[in-house]
Amino acid sequence: MTAIERARTVAVVGTGTMGQGIAQVALLAGHPVLLFDADAARTSAADASVRSRIERLVEKGRLERAEADAALLRLRAARDLRDLSEAALVVEAIVEQLPVKQELFVSLEALVAEDCLLATNTSSLSVTAIAGALKHPGRFVGMHFFNPAPLLPLVEVVSGFATDDAAATRAYDTALAWGKTPVRCADTPGFLVNRIARPFYAEAFAVYEEQAADPATIDAVLRESGGFRMGPFELTDLIGQDVNEAVSRSVWEAFHQSPKFVPSLPQRRLVESGRLGRKSGRGWFPYGEGTAGPEPHTAAPEAAPARVSVTGDFGPAAEVVTMLQEAEGIEVRQLTAGGPYIGLPGGGQLAPVDGHTSVEYDDVVYFDLALDYRAATRIALAASADVSEQTLKEAVGLFQALGKDVSVIGDVPGMIVGRTVAMLVDLALDAVAKGVATPEDIDTAMRLGVNYPRGPLEWGRALTGDWSFDLLTAMHERCPTGRYAPSLAHYRQGYAEQQAAE
Repeated sequence: MTAIERARTVAVVGTGTMGQGIAQVALLAGHPVLLFDADAARTSAADASVRSRIERLVEKGRLERAEADAALLRLRAARDLRDLSEAALVVEAIVEQLPVKQELFVSLEALVAEDCLLATNTSSLSVTAIAGALKHPGRFVGMHFFNPAPLLPLVEVVSGFATDDAAATRAYDTALAWGKTPVRCADTPGFLVNRIARPFYAEAFAVYEEQAADPATIDAVLRESGGFRMGPFELTDLIGQDVNEAVSRSVWEAFHQSPKFVPSLPQRRLVESGRLGRKSGRGWFPYGEGTAGPEPHTAAPEAAPARVSVTGDFGPAAEVVTMLQEAEGIEVRQLTAGGPYIGLPGGGQLAPVDGHTSVEYDDVVYFDLALDYRAATRIALAASADVSEQTLKEAVGLFQALGKDVSVIGDVPGMIVGRTVAMLVDLALDAVAKGVATPEDIDTAMRLGVNYPRGPLEWGRALTGDWSFDLLTAMHERCPTGRYAPSLAHYRQGYAEQQAAE
């Protein structure tokens, strides 16, 4: 390991929430820590705040008194930038403005020793661009901690165009020694998490914009069927609509306004209206004392059909067939030709999501993807206006008989969970193909950075065959903007799997 020795000083420039959190992490890892801010009053306030955080850990029994006392002795507030000359690592967490960061690092480069590692905690700016002002950019690296830094394990270690491998390795090993889970990635817009996570928000917002479902229902489907910890509407209200929209717009612009990353117009309107989420009292949902929580649309109880037929290979939805066969009071007849679909007594069909729309077929209802159909507590169904009332009632009753709440949404291709997961898989495959990161690091980043129930590449493998490729191809045929066109990497994988199957 090439981690920075514990006896050597770590300096943190910037004393906001992230700066204080990073300082706490380094301090409890055993390093002497210097805190610095251009405003001496902010430096003093941050020093007091970090000390208070340490004391609270002792009070809660999470830190021994002796360990806390030793840590507090290692913490110092720097009064001048020149005080940082002793540091072996400087982590910057100041305002997200390129000229300001460049000016800081030019000054630091003239002060610190040649073996001092320089790192930025930027989440939105190019590591390469920040280092572009330096005489020796090889020792410059991104160390992107997630907020709150003391609690969240993930650190994205970002190599700029000129970063030396030794510097990136040293940053990686140091984060590992601090008890973090580092992942390596190239300097790409949004790095790993903010690049690959865009569809989680964008597809939900698109379903809303298409008037297929309300925010509360979309959130509930992604939580209760997709297995995500929070829905995108409630999550962006928590993050702040202005913050989330700015990241989306930044990534879109950095990718030369690629249709894959188009920001949401309804979200832009929220920001323009000042509805920024919890911090302003209203975002997608209202907040405040006495405000009722949002309720998803849930279908009224319907009778389950006494018999159904099952035709074809259901792929990722095969568990639904098993559950039907196990259900009491439902006779299941297995057919082989065609499909996949469930034949209902009234003559209609219930089909797993595949990127097509209900209106294209005669009396067909689609059901959405689930992370685990047996564990899911809610299923989304999509039906066009042409679907008969009897078919829709039978479809609703069938899933209710399996113990699921049912949300009936509008007729949109790919529905909610299906299109979201397929797009996450596509962006992850594209990132691997372009050398942004390894598959393992991408899956780790998405599980730890945004609490996904599975890494996107792991999820893609679990979906069997080229399911996500086929769904996106179907969506691209119906929405030919380029947004849903599978990436070349996705195409290659799908083609390889198709050839192997033949």
